[in-house]
Amino acid sequence: MSLIAVRSEEEFDRVVAPSKDPVVVGFFGSFSTASKRAETTFREFSRENPQQPVMLVDVGRIKGIHKRFGVSSVPTVISVTGSGEVVQKVIGEQDASYYERAFLDHAQVMRRDGEDGPRFPPITVYVSDTCSWCTRVKAYLRKQRVPFHEVNVSRDPSAASALTAKTGQMGVPQLDIGGKYVVGFDKARIDDLLGLSPGGQA
Repeated sequence: MSLIAVRSEEEFDRVVAPSKDPVVVGFFGSFSTASKRAETTFREFSRENPQQPVMLVDVGRIKGIHKRFGVSSVPTVISVTGSGEVVQKVIGEQDASYYERAFLDHAQVMRRDGEDGPRFPPITVYVSDTCSWCTRVKAYLRKQRVPFHEVNVSRDPSAASALTAKTGQMGVPQLDIGGKYVVGFDKARIDDLLGLSPGGQA
């Protein structure tokens, strides 16, 4: 399947709704220099992985789709199921290999390039709009090419309540790494759970 540049919400729904596998959707905008750079690598990711359904949305032209999925900035790339559930979300500029790690399963990447790279557990990072340490922990994960799903508890009260019930902690950042929780930017604990050396390499 080649990349589809979405022309309308109706076209988007026609492709996503019947899909059995998650569709990767990139949200970009020509008004943003960073977004235009990221779009180039996103297109590269699509070319190198033709088996993966990929769609591109220009938020300057198609106004409604990004709001449905809580996308508030570009570039942002998500994977979404036919029922509309967001499986993964990546915010900010990334390279094609990062998108592979975030959105393709390990077997797909192995089949394409024959290389065995680091395999990380599912990671969710809980953040808020005013948390500087949240920004730092996300930057650290991106630097290590570790894909993660982001949940903003300041915009989702139900997620905040669920997190507090699980950990007994209200502050952020908090990380769910394969079912084990880390409160705060505890780099040593994060490295340990991800199998990273103290130097940050897997």
